[in-house]
Amino acid sequence: MSSKSGRGVARRRSFLRPTGYAWILPALVFCVGLLYYSVGYTGYISTLDWNGTAPDPTHVGSANYGRAFADPVFWEAIQHTVISFVVTFTISTILGFVFAALLHSRPFFGGVYKVVLFVPVVLAPAIMAPVFRQIFANDGQFNWLLDHLGLGALAQPWLAQSGTALGVILAITIWGGTGVTFILYFAAMGQIDPELLEAAELDGAGNIRRLVSIIWPNVRGTTIALATLSAIGALKTFDIPYLVTTGGPNFATEFLGTLIYRMSIPLGAVGYGAALSILLLLIALVFAILLNARRDKGEGRNDA
Repeated sequence: MSSKSGRGVARRRSFLRPTGYAWILPALVFCVGLLYYSVGYTGYISTLDWNGTAPDPTHVGSANYGRAFADPVFWEAIQHTVISFVVTFTISTILGFVFAALLHSRPFFGGVYKVVLFVPVVLAPAIMAPVFRQIFANDGQFNWLLDHLGLGALAQPWLAQSGTALGVILAITIWGGTGVTFILYFAAMGQIDPELLEAAELDGAGNIRRLVSIIWPNVRGTTIALATLSAIGALKTFDIPYLVTTGGPNFATEFLGTLIYRMSIPLGAVGYGAALSILLLLIALVFAILLNARRDKGEGRNDA
């Protein structure tokens, strides 16, 4: 057999051999056929004045988007989302980093501390919501504790007033998410070369100096990943504010997720709710682009 005919047979065999497309076909069908179709259909619904059941919805074009931009509650939800991202990411990062560093110092009962820190992550918000409503009620345990500490003047209905309800929601979110931050930092610190830390100790660097100058820069990738997760979590915040305060009082704990649900289901403004969903998607894309750009910039600086 000539080399030319051999190449022809090889080409025919490679043509008959399954390619990599067959392996990604299920995921491709799922993404294109379900996710992207759903996004496209939501975009179509966002151009309707529809309650979700009427057989003859009215096309209103971009009126729902104009309604959103003119809605002060929408901008308040955006503001709460940004505040949630900044506060929860900052505090959870600090707490998770400190806890991880402390646990790496091998204290007694370290395994127990890990479990205690991670337990809030696995507790369902639906289970904990009634507990937190009771704790922060006017006659709840938190005010009882303040009274017995001689701080009774600070006792107040934490969930029933606009000035404190958002702070309580953020505190609950931090309590439930710090365990993930701690675990990721703990794993990242375990990858740092021990000889690097020993060399710094021999050079006279104290614990704080090693944390700031060696450990913190070496877990930068984990910090960026946590920032991405925190941004995603802030954008899709729904369960805790809805179950604890239902977005109140006076929209003080309204987030994009709770606003979309309230408009689409209880109020029956499905078209407006779909427009809010599309805006949420666009905001998420902007967040992703900014975070990826910052990550690529940091990687380029490190390569240089």
